[in-house]
Amino acid sequence: MLTYDSTGFSLDGRPLRILSGAVHYFRTRPEQWPQRLAALRAMGLNTVETYVPWNLHEPAEGRFERLSELGDFLDEAARQGLWAIVRPGPYICAEWDNGGLPAWLTARVGRRARTSDPEYLAAVDAFFDALLPGLVARQLDRGGNLLLVQVENEYGSFGSDRAYLRHLADGLRRRGVSVPLFTSDGPLGHMLAAGTLPGVLATVNFGSDPEAGFELLRRHRPGDPLFCMEFWNGWFDHWDKPHHTRDAADAADTLRRILAAGGSVNLYMAHGGTNFGTTAGANHEDAPYNSTEWTRSPYQPVTTSYDYHAPLDERGARTEKYELFRAVLAEFAAEHPEQARFLDDRTPAFPELPPVLAAGTVRLTEFAAPVFGPAVDAPVPPTLEELGLEQGLVRYTVRVPDGSPDLPLAVEGLRDRASLRLDGKRVAELYRGAPQPPLSAPGGTVVELLVESLGRVNYGPQVGETKGITGLRHERQYLHGCRAEPLALEPLPGLEFTPGEPASEVLARGTLTLAATGDAFLAVPGGQHGYLWVNGFLLGRYDAGGPQLTLFCPQPLLREGANELVVLELGDTAPAAVELREAPELG
Repeated sequence: MLTYDSTGFSLDGRPLRILSGAVHYFRTRPEQWPQRLAALRAMGLNTVETYVPWNLHEPAEGRFERLSELGDFLDEAARQGLWAIVRPGPYICAEWDNGGLPAWLTARVGRRARTSDPEYLAAVDAFFDALLPGLVARQLDRGGNLLLVQVENEYGSFGSDRAYLRHLADGLRRRGVSVPLFTSDGPLGHMLAAGTLPGVLATVNFGSDPEAGFELLRRHRPGDPLFCMEFWNGWFDHWDKPHHTRDAADAADTLRRILAAGGSVNLYMAHGGTNFGTTAGANHEDAPYNSTEWTRSPYQPVTTSYDYHAPLDERGARTEKYELFRAVLAEFAAEHPEQARFLDDRTPAFPELPPVLAAGTVRLTEFAAPVFGPAVDAPVPPTLEELGLEQGLVRYTVRVPDGSPDLPLAVEGLRDRASLRLDGKRVAELYRGAPQPPLSAPGGTVVELLVESLGRVNYGPQVGETKGITGLRHERQYLHGCRAEPLALEPLPGLEFTPGEPASEVLARGTLTLAATGDAFLAVPGGQHGYLWVNGFLLGRYDAGGPQLTLFCPQPLLREGANELVVLELGDTAPAAVELREAPELG
């Protein structure tokens, strides 16, 4: 049994320091889990931590999918000699679309999400009913490896509905969770005050100055052990922004100080992985915005790569930070021999990785037009959610009333990027939060807007936003009578490719022939902005604005022989090729 007091944790009466690393099962392929988890053990960790993204497992109300993956991940962690910490939400942040909350739900409840609103709680309860049996069966006191379960996530950064947190904690207990519950919050007093619950272990998150973070935690919870649930040893990236790195020696020094203070720790991240498909979230600055450059937009979509500058890089290779962290953990083990009894006799060497495919070029020689879904006619532009589309694009078409003079056009509520055509001619690229260029049209003009979602905000007051547009105006007059055509990106629809010439907003296909598989780094030179599929699997977005210029393709997605590469280019002209590069280019 795991217990705790102000001096620390104990397992079956013996002192235990929890040395954990975050690895998200949903940001890696299941075939990669053994290597990633063995690498954590080789670094000197004894625990792995993961979130659970609700929207991945309930993409439509009442339709639960892929629930077995979490249990399979925990079982693999047990095989690798690791305990586990699970953070099931319902909100997770995690730079994941909508912070893990399902779009079908937040579109309905709006600002009532993450509160004790009955409609929201009913949906949470239904999700927990489906998810928790697999967790309960794997708890430490039932012969499994699950040590701790989190209540919500950083709630003190968002709200103050203590009844909501209590409902979640009581619901976890009622469904059979018997291991200790905990909360985690940022290192500010009001966050710890609002995000914690009496009788539930409190932990703190920070990236530096552990002495100050632990002092604050101790003031709020003198009876709890010191635990940094998120030691931010790296950071994530936004499109069109600089790539984040952190000095490895500085991060290792902070880890050493956390351990010297007597704290337990969870490395966020130990291995970041990849935001495959359209799962990446976004951030939004709520400060005044005066720039005319989209690179200064308050809306900041997260890149496909979630490398995080973590000890294990995106493909699972060890880095300088990994080696320095391993040295710090070895020092700790030497100074605390009593902790060794909690590890079995395995001290694995770093596990092997597949090879990286050699540099090469795949010509894109066949082309197809995107296949839009059934058109919906409505008085005002429907949102993606109203169209039953979680992610993707929507083509909105309206007509300026005949007889109207040439007057300015304005797009309202754009989320997040759009190409504008007037009478079939592409005239502008529009970006969320950026000033729109002067546009006008006379009566009879057909206005066509291809709107793309780039990820829902995952942190702050914008969580729960809808996608699409809210309106089109001709001067002060709203243009009513809108046709909306959705374009889903997953799964890739059946297409008829034919040889031809590249065009704008087109799908292009090529074949990668392999004698043997391996990991790959794929680039789309000449591409402005779009999506890349490998054998029907959507790797993610690419963007010439960077900082990320290559997409990681893990070995399990490839096969010997012919591999289909498909690019959806949303810029002016489809690229001529996809390139294989021998190393990642993340900026």
